Amino acid sequence: MKTQALPGFRDFYPAEAALRNHIFSVWRSVAGRYGFEEYDGPPLEPLKLYTDKSGSEIVQQLYNFLDKGGREISLRPEMTPTLARMVAARAQGLKKPIRWFSIPQLFRYERQQRGRLREHFQLNVDLIGETSPLADAEVIAVSIDVLRELGLTENDFKVRVSDRNVMRALVLAAGVPEGLVDKAFAACDKIDREPAEVLIEKMVAGGISEAAGAEVLKVAGIKGGEALRAALRGLADEDSAKQLFECIDSLRAMGLDGYVEIDCSIVRGLDYYTGIVFELFDAGKSLRAICGGGRYDNLTRDIGGVALPALGFGMGDVVLGELLKDKGLLPRVESQISVFAVAVDSDDLPEVLSLAHELRDKGLSVEYALKGQSVGKQMKVAASRDARVVLVIGAAEREESVVVVRDMAAGTETKVSRELVIERVTGLAASI
Repeated sequence: MKTQALPGFRDFYPAEAALRNHIFSVWRSVAGRYGFEEYDGPPLEPLKLYTDKSGSEIVQQLYNFLDKGGREISLRPEMTPTLARMVAARAQGLKKPIRWFSIPQLFRYERQQRGRLREHFQLNVDLIGETSPLADAEVIAVSIDVLRELGLTENDFKVRVSDRNVMRALVLAAGVPEGLVDKAFAACDKIDREPAEVLIEKMVAGGISEAAGAEVLKVAGIKGGEALRAALRGLADEDSAKQLFECIDSLRAMGLDGYVEIDCSIVRGLDYYTGIVFELFDAGKSLRAICGGGRYDNLTRDIGGVALPALGFGMGDVVLGELLKDKGLLPRVESQISVFAVAVDSDDLPEVLSLAHELRDKGLSVEYALKGQSVGKQMKVAASRDARVVLVIGAAEREESVVVVRDMAAGTETKVSRELVIERVTGLAASI
């Protein structure tokens, strides 16, 4: 029966696996430079973990079911609830601040589009137990340096930063009642995706006046530090942006301010964010957000009953892969091997196997024919695998205790004694 992958799920052929591994390698490398330790959790969690955090409506986006024990469970759609659960379970014994990262595979039953599938891998970087805005700058810097390490520059992407505390002060000043701030935030979050009149209609339907709705959209249009300072001037919460500006100043001291811009349309859609929030977009904004995150100081308390300040981000591999493809930064997929060993006839095979295994013990990639083939055919296979070195062993070579060594790059061929061939071949292979 002919089958294929489920909609929204991927097969990773060698080229796709090479890209995934390249991204993973950079994620781990950069997170490690900042002192973050890798952790992981189960791909299945109790459904309640997600409904308690996001409400029952989240179920429509999940792969959830009853297991054989009658428990309601779900494939994980995100990692932060698992992190909060794990930290809360051992909060007393963990040294603060906690610097953790993970690369989970996540699952959401969503409509597919460019940059969004029903499964993806995601870099999660979280810093727990610190309230300083330098911690926010630290986490944002990790996200920037990941993209820099992948070859992207400040001409390719921007970090758009805001603060929900600042936004609260501004939308209240715009005339939005305290109890309707979240509806104003929802409109700000969609300002780049829906017409202004539609957003105002939604706010009015939610109880916000038309005049206040129009002012909310003006607030969402504020960009840059000077414009934000001007908007806050004279308000009771004029100092609400102090932490945001300290975060920006820290990024400037790191030399990363060219990647960052204040943008008050960034509020992040999830209600659990409590302070500075940010998103990374390609410069042309032709793709979905590459990365998003912020401060969520109440989540460990709400999920695990342990109050710890926290912040972090998630960066998915799907959008990132699309951006690297657009910028011509995909890794080369090398099919090259170090050595191909040729047996002239079946009597030579034991010596080929012995030599091949010695070379593999030295860390070299070695192949040989798995069934009897002519020397010519074996040489064609070696060429197709772009072998750096070809070794030939026949009856004459065994009798003389030598091996024919072909340096494929130089186009030369020499006979090397069996005792010295390992050293000679490892030297040649090292020049790949």
